[in-house]
Amino acid sequence: MKSYVGVTDYDWFTLVKSRNELDEVNFWQPGGSRQFRALSEGDLFLFKLHSPRNYIVGGGLFAHSSLLPISLAWKAFGMANGVRSLEEMRTRTLQYRRSSLDRGDFTVGCIVLSQPFFLPEDLWIPVPSDWSPNIVQGKTYNLTAEPGATLLRQLQEALAGLAVGESETPRYGPDVIIKPRLGQGGFRILVTDAYERRCAVSGERVLPVLEAAHVRPYSRGGEHSLGNGLLLRSDLHILFDQGYLTVAPDKRLEVSSKIRDEFENGREYYAYHGQPIRSPRHPDQLLSKKNIEWHNERVYLG
Repeated sequence: MKSYVGVTDYDWFTLVKSRNELDEVNFWQPGGSRQFRALSEGDLFLFKLHSPRNYIVGGGLFAHSSLLPISLAWKAFGMANGVRSLEEMRTRTLQYRRSSLDRGDFTVGCIVLSQPFFLPEDLWIPVPSDWSPNIVQGKTYNLTAEPGATLLRQLQEALAGLAVGESETPRYGPDVIIKPRLGQGGFRILVTDAYERRCAVSGERVLPVLEAAHVRPYSRGGEHSLGNGLLLRSDLHILFDQGYLTVAPDKRLEVSSKIRDEFENGREYYAYHGQPIRSPRHPDQLLSKKNIEWHNERVYLG
């Protein structure tokens, strides 16, 4: 099992810690030029504060990484970015970027972490023995070999020292496999990347108007998962949610006659009727047949 110890600032940590209802956080990187690839899904990502606070203070499960316009990162995660506004996020990012000419909707690196946890100060863990003060972003550790094994033991002891409230204390170790549970923000980013940032129906590439649609709404038992996600242009998303569009079992779009009956219009949408929707390339990212059937039977105004 691998872990990555990422360096962050105290303000980011205290803000996300104060919002104890968070089910995910975005550990963003200001550079925005290289995608984070040090971990696999489910690996442990730990938070280390900037010097002189040389301690590991929390962490979460790595779910996904992406490079996104800063506006989309804010829209997807809000205060789970560890800032209170888009303007604050922009200001902090520019403090770390080399160029003072960055303007507009520039790109930031996003590391989506599920099931975050935060240690009280009396349980903070000193950095591993081989940690160098020259490390700027972070360092990867093998948790089955030293000094990673000691780090894992210290983490397990710290988590055992936490008071157990309504939720279980998280458990981590080589013998424990945990699947990250996506939140709304992580769902949006995973769906966006799985569909290669193109609308599954129209092929639209303008990112600000693309939205991650739940085939079965989360409020009605649907999951934040790729098997329940479809990337759609915002107007198509609205029509899909309201039942004017659906996906047939053969992965073709169906357009309800209700659009014509109720609005005496809809020529653009009927042009898509019967067309195959675009699908992710990876088989494990495809829409679930069960979710498609649910939408056909419970939502579609056929």
